[in-house]
Amino acid sequence: MQVITIPVTPFMQNCRIICCPGTGVCAVVDPGGDIDKILSIIKERTLKVEMILLTHGHLDHVGASEALSEALGVDIVGPQREDKFWFDALPMQAQMFGFAPQAAFFPRRWLEDGECVELGELKLEVRHCPGHTPGHVVFYEPQSATVLVGDVLFKGSVGRTDFPKGDAALLKRSIETQLFTLPEATRVMSGHGEDTSIGYEQRHNPFMSGRFG
Repeated sequence: MQVITIPVTPFMQNCRIICCPGTGVCAVVDPGGDIDKILSIIKERTLKVEMILLTHGHLDHVGASEALSEALGVDIVGPQREDKFWFDALPMQAQMFGFAPQAAFFPRRWLEDGECVELGELKLEVRHCPGHTPGHVVFYEPQSATVLVGDVLFKGSVGRTDFPKGDAALLKRSIETQLFTLPEATRVMSGHGEDTSIGYEQRHNPFMSGRFG
């Protein structure tokens, strides 16, 4: 799996374009904003985008999704249905975080734990990882041993749980059961910051080792 990373918005959110090397088809994961930057890279590299995938409903991950969907003529897919209230609240989120006004929208399709999203020859496993938000999902691609985790897990940290319907205990359980069960060499691509690996976080993440309670 080929991955292009595009930091977007003042939150420096890692929008990713993932591509199937065999067929050339791509998906844009978490286009949080800066649509002109995203479209410029798609045009410059003549990428064949087939869908938009969302890990969760926070504005810095979904802000450019609807406009990008219209520009490219592709569907928005994900996250899990429990995040619907975050999509209902997009106008409020925009006001809260100082973004341009944002109308509510909804994905064409919600995802569920255990589903498989096909992208050319790639098969992305959907894993429901609630805690940061209740409907958060991650996308695991076993051939390249890569997992796109949104805001569930970061290098040396985990996602915030002080937003509405956040749950610290549930987040920890999600990481333990849905991420730490993956091979140690699995590359972890987070929504913010640098990449890490499952093995590194198992050994060094203080929020999962118990050192922070």
